[in-house]
Amino acid sequence: MNIIEIRKHLPDSAFTHRLLEGILQGEVSNINAKIAYMVKKGELVRLKRGMYLLGEEYRNSPVDRIGIANVLYAPSYVSFDYALSYHGFIPERVYEMSSATLRLKKSFDTPLGRFTYRPVPPGAYAIGIDWLYDERYGGRLIATPEKALCDKIRADRGIGKLSQQRLAEYLEYDLRIDRDRMYDLDSKFILKIAEAYRSSNLKNLSRVIGKRSRSA
Repeated sequence: MNIIEIRKHLPDSAFTHRLLEGILQGEVSNINAKIAYMVKKGELVRLKRGMYLLGEEYRNSPVDRIGIANVLYAPSYVSFDYALSYHGFIPERVYEMSSATLRLKKSFDTPLGRFTYRPVPPGAYAIGIDWLYDERYGGRLIATPEKALCDKIRADRGIGKLSQQRLAEYLEYDLRIDRDRMYDLDSKFILKIAEAYRSSNLKNLSRVIGKRSRSA
């Protein structure tokens, strides 16, 4: 059974060793050896133990890195710098896929780049997650701009407790948040996230955003 035949049964997104086993069962004598051979030839890309992706030559569509980030270490949603860049709130293009998770801190270096995961408290986890859906990729999870910014600030342990003035400077000069895009943020929603996080810095963030929105 060659890769052309196998590909008919595989998605363009990430898939598991178990799915490959189901396809190859009864077709080859040594399933693990067959999978290793396909990886060596570039027909499959190994993302981590037990998880694969079709090789570039055999994909029908571009790689959906957000979807892969979701399944590589679940439960998780894309957040922090990558989500801020995705939503257009910071000028830099971010290549590392950064996600929030309920599990322990983790990172994966893959042929598609680095995927990192930081834990967030259970009480704050489910607030502010967007469900992106299209027919090609299905559903993917990414933080709203408000949640991504709150996750980013909460994860930066080195900043200490900030006044509203210092927090405004941190947003503009440290994070380089687009000043015009700040007016698009929902200060009341940020306050809801702040209460879930029990964070004084995020409560001050809500106040800073609220003041800027009223003065715009």
